[in-house]
Amino acid sequence: MNSFKLRKSIAYTALAALFAVGAAVAQVTPVGDTGIDATGNTRSETNACMTGRTQQDQATCLREARNAAADKKAGKLDTTGDLTANALDRCKVLTGTDRVACEARVLGYGGADGSVAGGGMIKEVEVITVPSDPNQPVRIEPQTSSPVILSVPMPPTAK
Repeated sequence: MNSFKLRKSIAYTALAALFAVGAAVAQVTPVGDTGIDATGNTRSETNACMTGRTQQDQATCLREARNAAADKKAGKLDTTGDLTANALDRCKVLTGTDRVACEARVLGYGGADGSVAGGGMIKEVEVITVPSDPNQPVRIEPQTSSPVILSVPMPPTAK
């Protein structure tokens, strides 16, 4: 009975070691390397799909490459859009300091952490709202290492 426990323990240890070695040598596409270049060349995109240099499974990658090639051929592929203007348009639904912070993040102010491949980019901007009364003292103590964005409310307008 004692030898059975010993064999079982050795088997579990070997299995754990096998998993550890397998995880250590697993080949993963480096973060930021999608394998797809910005030229829109179908041959190079298909090659990237076939050699596993993308972060998609092969079938999805090939389907995306074919769809992009068909759109390019039909003249539907627009790569000249103003991405910053589109992103700023998304901030228009917000108001006040939320909108200021959104626009600051879109324009690249503040700090960023993470990656798209890792699940998403976390962008941080510190917004300090100061009182509208110019006679009221203001003391600003930044809470982050990111650049500080000030949001100064407009004084009430006279009617």
